[in-house]
Amino acid sequence: MSDKRLIHRKRKRVALSFGTDGALIRKAFTEDISPTGMFIKTANVCSPNTVVTVELLFDQQPICFDARVMWARRVPQNLFHLAKKGGMGVRIIRFHSGRDHYEELCTQISLTRNA
Repeated sequence: MSDKRLIHRKRKRVALSFGTDGALIRKAFTEDISPTGMFIKTANVCSPNTVVTVELLFDQQPICFDARVMWARRVPQNLFHLAKKGGMGVRIIRFHSGRDHYEELCTQISLTRNA
């Protein structure tokens, strides 16, 4: 399957919390990030088209935004660490706080990957 994205995501592992209805109860990590979205590696995936609230902590600055789940792949808990892509791809809808910090994070990742 070919990659149809116009903006390529860069690999970066960042801890985050996410949830629906404003409750940030689930913990996970990013696997890759782009200016428009990210892949969240988690066994607790939400259905596509669900809006989730995501909060990441980058350089002690909270970054909080709403994102729409574009696709999800459920993996059984006992096989989670063996599966290649268990989690969900999300597209950022709106930022609540930290938009400039998120853009800085994306810029740093692309500079370090291209160097």
